[in-house]
Amino acid sequence: MNRASRPRFPPAPPGLPVDAHKGLAGRVALVCGSRTMPGAALLAARAAQRAGAGLVAVTAFSENLLAALPVAAPEAVLLEALELSPRAASAFVRSLAARGEHALLAGPGLGRLARTRALVRALLEQTRVPLVLDADALNELGTDLERVRRARAPVVLTPHPGEAERLLGRPVGGDARSRRDAAIEISLRSGAICCLKGARTVVAEGERVYVNSTGNAGMATAGAGDVLAGILVAYLAACSTLGDDKWTPFAAAASAVVVHGLAGDLARRIRGVRGLVAGDLVEFLPAAQIARDPRELD
Repeated sequence: MNRASRPRFPPAPPGLPVDAHKGLAGRVALVCGSRTMPGAALLAARAAQRAGAGLVAVTAFSENLLAALPVAAPEAVLLEALELSPRAASAFVRSLAARGEHALLAGPGLGRLARTRALVRALLEQTRVPLVLDADALNELGTDLERVRRARAPVVLTPHPGEAERLLGRPVGGDARSRRDAAIEISLRSGAICCLKGARTVVAEGERVYVNSTGNAGMATAGAGDVLAGILVAYLAACSTLGDDKWTPFAAAASAVVVHGLAGDLARRIRGVRGLVAGDLVEFLPAAQIARDPRELD
């Protein structure tokens, strides 16, 4: 493919200087997973690592995750929270702030619990670094998108079509115009960036829109959204650490969906459409980032 025929992608993540350290690469914390859904946290953690985060910390709300994470993602740090009650959520979020994280992710696999509601409320009220709300964190918002507007830092919402319908309190059509309008409405009402997932994911920041062209039907599989959330939180961390004016939260969100789709396209060549699972997206993520930005080989 020659340069003229390449699709117009958003900026690639800024490069790291030769004397970079893991703090400069970005520290992220994942408030994800539960006793019955530890895999969501594992996929997001592995994706964040492969997307370039220098240090990934994962909250362990269950013994399952506490045991599995050192095996599945040994480079990650565990934040033990087995006994965390809804009443303690605010103090827990303050402890995350004290760690000096550069971006946070909440939602994948958390479950629809009182603890999840308390965590989402505390994160929106207290967090001062970019925040991704996905999956169960979105469900806890209900239709109260205006609550997100009061957040103290950039927020990215990553609904699939069903979650978008719950956020808006109305049906969302599957055609391109309806999806675009829904993403814009979610963004305008919340003040957040919206990544409306699905074929040709729509990224909206107010009226500004990017429609992704990568990806394939094989990515319609459990856990694919968790991988996207992990890529996104790693890319958002670079907004805090690398000081590139072109690398905004919108650019990070758009670039994350591009690379996520590219990983799926590379995986499809080897696994096929029916054989593709979310873990394959993590496996092919490094190659996707090289395809996205050949400077990775320099």
